[in-house]
Amino acid sequence: MPSDPALLAFVAAVFVLAGIVKGVVGLGLPTLSMGLLTLAVAPAQAATLLLAPSFVTNLWQMMTGPHLRPLLRRLWPLLGGACLGTLLGSGSLATGSRMAVAGLGAVLVLYAAVALRAPRLRVPRAAEIWLGPLIGIATGLVTGATGVFVVPAVPYLQALGLSKDELVQALGLSFTVSTMALGAGLGLHGGFASPMVMASLVALLPAMLGMQIGQRIRERMEPRIFRLWFLASLVVLGGWLALSAL
Repeated sequence: MPSDPALLAFVAAVFVLAGIVKGVVGLGLPTLSMGLLTLAVAPAQAATLLLAPSFVTNLWQMMTGPHLRPLLRRLWPLLGGACLGTLLGSGSLATGSRMAVAGLGAVLVLYAAVALRAPRLRVPRAAEIWLGPLIGIATGLVTGATGVFVVPAVPYLQALGLSKDELVQALGLSFTVSTMALGAGLGLHGGFASPMVMASLVALLPAMLGMQIGQRIRERMEPRIFRLWFLASLVVLGGWLALSAL
C-alpha cells in the first residue's frame, strides 16, 4: 500500500477520470488507467491496482438497468466463447508481444474511423447463434495476449442494433465475464502476487465516484452524440494502446 500522499492523490485522480469515461461510454477504465498509472508506478503495480476497480465497475455497469436478463439470453453464445477463448489464451499474457498490443490499438482506431464515416454495420439476428461464439473466442484469445477485452467484441455488440443503455449494459456484462475468465486464467498461472492488492480495493472509491458522474452525463446525451463519443473514445483508446507499445 503506497504511503506517499502525492502518489495517492494522483492514483485517486486517475481513477476518477477513468471512471467518468467509463460511465459515459461504457468502456475505457482499464486502458486509460493503465496508461496514466504507469507514469508513476511500475506496470505490474499498475495492473494490480486495476483489479478491483475494473471488476466492480464492470459488475455495477452490468447490474444497472432493466436489460440484464434479455441480454443474457441473447449474448450467451458470445459470453461462452469469450470464456473459452480467454482460458485458452491466458497463458500467453505474461509473454505477450508489444507488437500485439500495438496491432490491437491500430485495429480500434481503424474500426472507429470507418464507423464514423460509414453507415452502421448490422449483424442479422439469425446469425448471432453462430457468429457470437466465433467473436467470443477471438476476443478471448486477444484478451489472453494483451489483457484488453475490446476487439472484436465491442464492434460486434455495436452492430447488434442495441439502444444506448442496452449497449452500455451489454458492455458491462461482456467485460465482467471476460474479467472473471481472465482472473481464472491468470490464477492458473500464479498471476496474483503483489502488495498492491489492498490499494486496489481502496481505488474502488474514486473509480465508482467517477463512474457515477459519467452515468449522469450519459443520461443527458442524445443517442447521436453518445455514438460520436463512443467511437471517439475507441480512437483515443486505440491510439493510446498503439503508442504505449512503441
